[in-house]
Amino acid sequence: MKVYLAGYNVDSEVIEDLKKNSPPREDVTPETLSAAYARISRDPRPANELRAIARQEVGRARRSNQNIIFKMGHHSVAEHAVFNFDIIGVSRLAIEEIEKFRLCSYTEKSQRYIKLSEDIVLPEEIKKSGLQDLFFNTVKAQNDLYHNLNQKKHTLLKGWAIEDARYIVSLATEGQLGLTINARNLEFMIRRFASHPLAELGELGLKIYDLVKDVAPSIILFTEANDFDAKTYVDLKEKASGLTGSSSHPDEQSVRLVGFTEDPDTKLISALLHTSTDLSYSLCQQHASRLSLEEKREIVKTAMQKMEFFDSVLREFEHVDLVFELVISATCFAQFKRHRMATLTAQNYNPGLGVTIPPSIQEIGAEKDFMDIIERTDEAFNLLNEKTSRGADYVLTNAHRRRVLLKVNAREFYHISRLREDATAQWDIQNVVRIMSDLAKKVMPLTCLLIGGKDAYPEIYQNIFGCPPKLKPPEY
Repeated sequence: MKVYLAGYNVDSEVIEDLKKNSPPREDVTPETLSAAYARISRDPRPANELRAIARQEVGRARRSNQNIIFKMGHHSVAEHAVFNFDIIGVSRLAIEEIEKFRLCSYTEKSQRYIKLSEDIVLPEEIKKSGLQDLFFNTVKAQNDLYHNLNQKKHTLLKGWAIEDARYIVSLATEGQLGLTINARNLEFMIRRFASHPLAELGELGLKIYDLVKDVAPSIILFTEANDFDAKTYVDLKEKASGLTGSSSHPDEQSVRLVGFTEDPDTKLISALLHTSTDLSYSLCQQHASRLSLEEKREIVKTAMQKMEFFDSVLREFEHVDLVFELVISATCFAQFKRHRMATLTAQNYNPGLGVTIPPSIQEIGAEKDFMDIIERTDEAFNLLNEKTSRGADYVLTNAHRRRVLLKVNAREFYHISRLREDATAQWDIQNVVRIMSDLAKKVMPLTCLLIGGKDAYPEIYQNIFGCPPKLKPPEY
């Protein structure tokens, strides 16, 4: 066996320094890795030799990449090229769109821990609307209350100040993130942003493309705007309005379980039997359906008994699904969107759904001040919406809500629960996920035997197995 470190991420400024002190060369591109690995399927030579050949023949490597992607349709070779981007000074609204892309890595400036300044993005849509003063005055009022709440809560409720005061700041607030992405997904992002209705995202896509077009031209190919991305949801909205009409009203329930796998516990046990025997799935289903409740419970316990707090449940849990409809704040949505293995689709932000008011705002007697700014924001939104459509979203706050549909398999739901029900989790998403867990336990009690936050894991485990787990979660 031989294993070679083929490459790794290096800061671009280090690369530039190295290039300055070396003869001119063309092989400073991740395309050579894509070309070399693409040849592995048809060339018997060792991979490290194929990489050496690709570095020596960059032009040929690029032609090879284009042929493989265009003629053969094997776009996956572009996944071997990876890029890192600093994305600075983009709005919170734009960050939601950036982080829709699943197979990427993000680390974002946290409004929960970092005190915000007055930095906001002025959207092109607002500039063109003629309502720039309305936008600025509304956002200034929001930011003034943010700083007042920060000061007041810092005095009365230590630790809550930054976390909860942010609920009143706008989605135009500037943020930044680090993005790691492979070339295939980068091309998809550039193409999607080229078709996006928000000018900020169109500009971001162009800036990203300008940075990579000369570095990796053979694997970032399909970047133009297209009707599928630009018009499909517009067409669906028009079609749906003709069939259903529209209405908006605050929802009494913010969390609903609207769908789940039929007979989920039996389905899970059938999948566990299928992996653990040589029987067909239909026979496993027959055996599972004949088991007593206690026999089923013992099988699920066996699948979990050796787990520690950091372990994922077995992959067989992915055969069981849950579908939730949630009405959640922008703050809560910003956290849910990080769970990229779930399926999350969302309606636009809708002031008609009301807002989420942090309990600490009520505790310090600032609810009226908070709601006064919300009412002012809603009025500004309505005026901006007449002139700008989606551009009006920028003036809404982190407290404003949207309705989303979340489909998640049981394995991913364990991950969400472990992270978001933990005592260190932010209170808004903690409350939502706790209700989700209660609903899930009612319809699939065996599948959810160990559901709960990381901090509660030892107690949950003790209740089920009669003894503590070997390891306890660290205390923070």
